Amino acid sequence: MSKISLWSRDGRMLDRQVRANQPVEEDGIRRLDIAGITPWLVEALSRYRGQPVERIVPVGHGAGVVALKEGGLAGECAFPPLDYEQPIPADIMAAYHAERDGFAITGSPALPDGLNIGRQLYWLDRLHPEVMRTATLVPWAQYWAWFLSGAAVSEVTSLGCHSDLWDPAAGRFAPMAERMGWAARFAPVARAGDVVGTLRPALVEQTGLPVTTQVLAGLHDSNAALLAARGFPEIAGQEATILSTGTWFIAMRLKGAEDRGRLKGAEGEARLAGDESSIPILSEARDCLINVDAYGRPVPSARFMGGREIETVIELDTRRVDITPDQPALLAAVPALVESGAMLLPTLAPGCGPFPAGPGTWIGRPDDWYARRAAACLYAALVAATSLDLIGSHGRLLVEGRFAEADVFVRALASLRPDMEVYTANAHNDVSFGALRLSDPDLRPEGQLVRAAPLPVSLDAYRARWLANMGLAELGVTA
Repeated sequence: MSKISLWSRDGRMLDRQVRANQPVEEDGIRRLDIAGITPWLVEALSRYRGQPVERIVPVGHGAGVVALKEGGLAGECAFPPLDYEQPIPADIMAAYHAERDGFAITGSPALPDGLNIGRQLYWLDRLHPEVMRTATLVPWAQYWAWFLSGAAVSEVTSLGCHSDLWDPAAGRFAPMAERMGWAARFAPVARAGDVVGTLRPALVEQTGLPVTTQVLAGLHDSNAALLAARGFPEIAGQEATILSTGTWFIAMRLKGAEDRGRLKGAEGEARLAGDESSIPILSEARDCLINVDAYGRPVPSARFMGGREIETVIELDTRRVDITPDQPALLAAVPALVESGAMLLPTLAPGCGPFPAGPGTWIGRPDDWYARRAAACLYAALVAATSLDLIGSHGRLLVEGRFAEADVFVRALASLRPDMEVYTANAHNDVSFGALRLSDPDLRPEGQLVRAAPLPVSLDAYRARWLANMGLAELGVTA
């Protein structure tokens, strides 16, 4: 989805517009829909004609990279960027894997398709060699900063997000990015909150926004959610984990101490920081990674494609698991599910998450529609609990994003993590609010965090059966 929201200085959301995105094909290759998003964005901004808009903050996913034409005008990209779910030819994948730096250096696991930006660049260098040789590279969020302002920059939350391009401990491009010449081709690195320019004159005329409207460098979407969460006093400066939920469920651990984790890949192990005895070993094989926050600090993280997996179960054209009127019926379906042992086994998104090679199947698939959706929520909670174990989460957990409104999911997490205080927040205290906090870090979210109550039925036996069905004895073991 593409979204644009209008906020007041004091942190009130005044308007939000949304567009469903569809990847496009060019020469049989899936690409991001720049051609469709661009006119929608200009039209959406035009709705705020005459408003005293002061700043625009671009936010984007962390698996997109755009090649800008040498000497081109703002808004001109050399070709539509790859969609991250575009399969990459096997020979390209094999050659790339022989070149990539180890997980112990980058904190980037080897992910499917184009989820590693380095893999996209390796293929693009072969698809478009002449153009790529002279192109300026920018991450997806910073493309929109460039489109709006004409200033080309890169930014660390996007470069440091499972890209294979960044060394989070050293705070610089990784050796492969240097060796391949990509580091030199990326636009200069700016901080997420830096003002990179003002709105281009042509866009001022088209949208009616003030000529003084500033454009910030912008940042990766999950890191924007992290900034939003840090606005709550219960989270700021505390040992806490943020679980951002959408297409991807991404757990990001904010450390109370400087123990940021050990990285364990096929090539060995490296330590980022901290007391050896107190920090988790982050496993490349189980979709653990290091994100880099807006201040350049490493953030131990784990992820799985939870939203996509839930949609696989419930189908896109049916009632969602987070729709408010259905919550009582979904909660009521849980006791019978637990008693019968009906469950989903991971993984429904092969190659992703803490059980990347799991069978992805039903055990005792229920006929009842509410029961199937409740089972999908229990599934997501069990996988999320595993991800939390893998990054050593304790203390507080804040669930944000769309699935924070799915009661079975959130309350199941509270049951599975009795050692943690599990919270949800107002739905508007999300990615866009985090982007707003780049301009004013002292902004506090509206409303209070809400403590989630555990389910009225124990999940201990259900979890043990879930693990046994995968041949495992306990959470956190290697699958």
